[in-house]
Amino acid sequence: MSIQWRSFKGLDTPLKKGIVRQLYYENNLSSLELSEALGKSVPLITKVVNDLISSKWVEEAGRAPSSGGRRPMKYSLRKNDFYVISVVMNRFSTSIIMLDLQNNPISAPMEMELLLKDNEEAVNVLIHSIKEVVDKANIEIIKILGVGISMPGFIDINKGINFSYLQLPNKASLRDYISEAIDLPVFIDNDSSTLALAELRFGEGKGKKDVMVINVNWGIGLGMIVKGELYRGHSGFAGELSHIPIAEDGLLCDCGKKGCLETEGTLLVVAKKAIQFSEKKKEELEIISDDIYEVSEHLMDAAKNGNQDAITLFSEIGSKIGRALAILIHIENPEQIILSGRGAKVGRILLAPIQQSLNQYCIPKLMENTELTISKLGKNSALMGSVALVMENFN
Repeated sequence: MSIQWRSFKGLDTPLKKGIVRQLYYENNLSSLELSEALGKSVPLITKVVNDLISSKWVEEAGRAPSSGGRRPMKYSLRKNDFYVISVVMNRFSTSIIMLDLQNNPISAPMEMELLLKDNEEAVNVLIHSIKEVVDKANIEIIKILGVGISMPGFIDINKGINFSYLQLPNKASLRDYISEAIDLPVFIDNDSSTLALAELRFGEGKGKKDVMVINVNWGIGLGMIVKGELYRGHSGFAGELSHIPIAEDGLLCDCGKKGCLETEGTLLVVAKKAIQFSEKKKEELEIISDDIYEVSEHLMDAAKNGNQDAITLFSEIGSKIGRALAILIHIENPEQIILSGRGAKVGRILLAPIQQSLNQYCIPKLMENTELTISKLGKNSALMGSVALVMENFN
């Protein structure tokens, strides 16, 4: 990176940064818990924690419950002293928000329409918007640890390049370009990977070893947790579930192939089918717009309220998703599969058809110990994943 981590007062060793990161993930911990997490002795951890208290990074958070003996002191990060910017992008819109290290928002998020495909102005609009969020927060830039950006596409996190969207001339690093423009450390990652990171650190995947996180969105992605760590594959592109072929004579996908899950099992598919409904059905569903985003949100609400046409649409994509997950189970044999992304809003409706497809296409022995569940992080999952992206690199 051309913009390196700033030298923050009091954070002059990797262990101090490791403690800050661990306290961010766990909210509050004792010296013993920090010792176990970081593999250092309790006396050393206690000494370093005291240093962090003196430099105003850490504060005491009260005594922990105890079954006997002296109750251990818990520690947490100080509130409202340092901040992270989270940027969540999809194909059509972008959300930017600044949070403190207790995940409290500093202000309402900036929400805007921003088309990624074939939009030469998208990068500069993004840079201008991040600067605007910083300016409105009226916070010294030295107190901002960095910017985490979650976005769709094939992303090389080492080079900071998105090969699908926001490409720069001469294959320049998008990460470095934004970093230099805003004078802050920047990290970019695929949206499905950041969702998996959020589940690993804060959600259903916490403490688990082998978890597959399904990003049900405009596309359909896969974030992979293998042996308790985010898995990216040899070139960094592991998890392209959306391009698994599941239909012999399906629609042509953007990748150039036919029958991809992308063309059969996404929120975009649901919205497009609803827009093609007869005027009578549209009227019954109260669809008064052809805006893809509005229609998909409206359909999810309608399905949750029991509308049968909407439920049928989601059941159809659930069956296709389940067929793809059967392939995934045969290859990975995961401990858990988590439905996440915007589509998690109708996760309970998707579960039944997904399970039916698994019953149809999976070898029973392979799936009997795989738990299928819905993310509990809700709409905050992408936001938390982007922040975690910064903290993952903080050490």
